[in-house]
Amino acid sequence: MTATHTSVALPAVLMQAQAQAVADELAPLLGACVSQGGEAVLDASALVRFDSSALAVILACRRAVLARGAQLRIVGLSERAQSLATVYGVSALLH
Repeated sequence: MTATHTSVALPAVLMQAQAQAVADELAPLLGACVSQGGEAVLDASALVRFDSSALAVILACRRAVLARGAQLRIVGLSERAQSLATVYGVSALLH
């Protein structure tokens, strides 16, 4: 049996102006492509210009994946983004 997972990348720029559109695209995509017990991967390595809206997008993706009974693994999240998550009290949700 081969394990499969879905991988989706965040854009380089994710500010409040783009957040809703990105969440509306990525969250359903991740949720639809992962099966129960599976794992989806959200690649944040391209993310260079962002605000706290990026965290909202990541959390929306997490909710969509958890609703399918799967797990979300976030890779490439910068130290600055991790610090922002700590300030907003959501860092534990990103690991």
